Amino acid sequence: MEDQDELKLRLAEYKSEHKALDVLIEHATSGDKPINLLQMQQLKKKKLWLKDMIQKLESALIDDIIA
Repeated sequence: MEDQDELKLRLAEYKSEHKALDVLIEHATSGDKPINLLQMQQLKKKKLWLKDMIQKLESALIDDIIA
């Protein structure tokens, strides 16, 4: 299994990317421009995947601390 430093680094990267996608989606939906629904769906799917990965990594880090 990866050591905690690698997990923490990947977790920080995923959180950063998740936040960037959140800002991008918010900006795209708040404007007056037409929205590309396919692109929006892909961004939301990626954001959901990142959220799941963040939860898995946080769970792995907590399990390592408890063990």
